[in-house]
Amino acid sequence: MEKKISNVARLVPCSVVLLSVAGKKKKDAMTATCMFVSENPAYFVVSVAKSSFTYQLIEESAEFVLNLASAGQVKLAKALGATHGAKVDKFAKFKIVTEKSRAIASPGIKGSYAFLECRVVTSYPVGKYVMYLAEAVDYRVDEKAVPLAWLSNRYFALKDPVG
Repeated sequence: MEKKISNVARLVPCSVVLLSVAGKKKKDAMTATCMFVSENPAYFVVSVAKSSFTYQLIEESAEFVLNLASAGQVKLAKALGATHGAKVDKFAKFKIVTEKSRAIASPGIKGSYAFLECRVVTSYPVGKYVMYLAEAVDYRVDEKAVPLAWLSNRYFALKDPVG
């Protein structure tokens, strides 16, 4: 089996995030992953391609919601990851039901395990991407939902503690 350096990222287990953002006139969503930087304050990092419509809306609004996907959202995560462009209303196409955020204008996505309302603190360009450092200013959790993780290009439901 040939090893490619581009596959090395698949070895790192990560959260599955449905990033949602609203600008003044449009909204968008994409599949992403995030990493927490600190607990207090609650800082997270996410990278977004400069060529994406999501990037344009984050630059306009300086905020977004990190919707931590639930086990019931695997199809949505795959669909959002494969659909790009400003001409597609992903909320209509995939029948995404939203929930009004309490602290920001960008909507949350119903059915998610949790959604973290975030404001951008700073950003840093990295090649074709921009890394956003954002602070969670509010959040909600659905304790009945099962969070989702991604590893080796596969999705896993996180429901049974091992330690």
